[in-house]
Amino acid sequence: MTEDMTRLGKTMSHALRHAPQLYHLQLDEQGWVPVEALLEALRRHRREWANLQEADLHAVMANADKQRFEIRDGKIRAIYGHSVRDKIERMPVTPPAILYHGTTPQAAVSIRTQGLKPMQRQYVHLSADVETAILTGRRRTNRPVILKIAALEAHRHGLAFYLGNDQVWLADFVPPQYIT
Repeated sequence: MTEDMTRLGKTMSHALRHAPQLYHLQLDEQGWVPVEALLEALRRHRREWANLQEADLHAVMANADKQRFEIRDGKIRAIYGHSVRDKIERMPVTPPAILYHGTTPQAAVSIRTQGLKPMQRQYVHLSADVETAILTGRRRTNRPVILKIAALEAHRHGLAFYLGNDQVWLADFVPPQYIT
């Protein structure tokens, strides 16, 4: 991905996940905004993006290492990772039997007693496979601890899980009894 495409992807994340108000965007209850509204905001944000088109957004999405955005019916949204005040509504779905969470050794101690909390995010982020959990954990430490989540069992006991993308699952909270 070129440097400009990387910058565009990061700016899209900032606008759609963390600070839509800074871009004069109003997310709906599922986090959607009109594509044209995002394009106008991005064009105002950087002079060199004055001619930005929807195809450029698709190019960012196609060349990204993770699926972070989706475009549908003339609207765009970030799939997960929101830190905006108003919670983005999600539809619960049945998770796989096991999910994973990569974290630091220090945080793992707290998680084992208090459970997984969303912290500054709207949802707890879980990984569909160990490899993704390791990569996630390595963002904060060279020696991540990989926690195993009994997701299907937790779901059967009433906990809601939501699909972020093919690698990321979301939950409101995961109690410690489902974590090993």
